[in-house]
Formats: sequence, structure tokens, C-alpha cells
Amino acid sequence: MIIYALPKEPIFPDPAIDDVGDIVAIGGDLSVDRLIVAYKNGIFPWYDEHSPILWWSPDPRLTLFPDKLHVSRRLKRTLKQQKFKVTVNFCFEKVINLCSCVTRPNSEGTWLLPEMIEAYTNLHKIGYAHSIETWFNGELAGGLYGVSIGKVFFGESMFHLVSDASKVALVWLVLLLKRAGFHMIDCQQVTNHLLRFGAQIIPRKEFLKRLKTAIWEIPPDDLWIPRELSSKSTWLKEL
Repeated sequence: MIIYALPKEPIFPDPAIDDVGDIVAIGGDLSVDRLIVAYKNGIFPWYDEHSPILWWSPDPRLTLFPDKLHVSRRLKRTLKQQKFKVTVNFCFEKVINLCSCVTRPNSEGTWLLPEMIEAYTNLHKIGYAHSIETWFNGELAGGLYGVSIGKVFFGESMFHLVSDASKVALVWLVLLLKRAGFHMIDCQQVTNHLLRFGAQIIPRKEFLKRLKTAIWEIPPDDLWIPRELSSKSTWLKEL
């Protein structure tokens, strides 16, 4: 298995090379330019306070295709009750900071270090990173954030303070992206939670092949403007 040490320039090795493992490279920085190049190549950073920056491109890859979304009957009832208000890009920084309080399976402490929060906030400011928020009784109850390039959404993390709040955010994200003609949502790593929503495990080479074309398609100009979604209840008929 080959792991590359990154140079100062924002470049990466091709993750499609057979000798490259899940960890593609090590080092570099979290500059906006490097992050954009990484995502366009199907690579993302994931590390903790005890390691240098590690760049991943898992094989296989968990991917959710918008038209393959599965929603349980119980969650459909919750959605149709409209107990949550759902918004887009209302409070990205609050969402990512609350996501940083959630630990990933098999890890100690948070993987969202302060420099990562700063890096994704910078991506948000220039229109690449976005959040979906759910509100309950006027308070932020859950949400998720990720990176959008072309017609691919790269999911990063989610949180909930009220039961079902993050699940509702995910469903509305998929409905939003489906209407915008997005090809796929990169779920990065395999989890039973996302498999239950219809995410599929595909080979890395297939993911990268799909990625190469989808990142060059142009989404609607108004896709990520801050707004409320939950008033558009007709969308729920698609479930």
C-alpha cells in the first residue's frame, strides 16, 4: 500500500491507482484550494489531534443516490406531521460546531478540530460548504453539513439534540438535491444508519468514474440561498 507525502502545491495522487489504500496521502494543509482539489478527486481529510492530516478515499465507498432514498414509515409520519421547521444555510457555523461535539465510531474525542471547523467555514463563505438545519419549538434541534461541487454533495457530519432531527435534515437534503438533478451524495464510510436510508456500497473506481462527470455539471443558481424548506409539503409526496 502506498501513502503519499503531499508537497506544498495543492495536488494529490490518483486514488484510482491499485496500490493506493484508503489513506491516500499525508500532510499538506487545509487551505481552500487544497480542499477543493481533494473533493474533486474523491478525497477528504479525516484525522484527530494525535495525528498529522490524513487524506482518505475509501474503497469501497458508501454512496446515496437521490432516487434510491428509503424512508421508514415511522419517519414518513414524522415528516408529514411537520413538527420540525427545516432551513438551508441559516446557521452553518452553529451546525458545524455542534457536529464537533459528536464522536465518530471507533474514535476517541472529536475529529472536527478547530482548524477543520475554520477550514469548512471558509469553504462555506465562498459557496462550497452548506448546512441543512432542523428546528423544534424555535430552537436548533439538528442538522448536517457538507461540501457541494457540481452536482455531487459530499456529506461530512450531522448531529441531533431532538430525536429524528438529523434524519429529517437528511431527507430534506436528498429531496432538495433530487429536484436539482444531483447525481449522488458521498457518504464516505459505511454505516448501518445510512444503509437503512438506501445508501449503496460501490467500488471506489465506480465512484470516481461517476464523480468525474458529475462535478462539472452546474446546479441551479438559487439552490443554496438561505431559506425555509418545510413549507413545501408537496415534496413529501415523492417519498
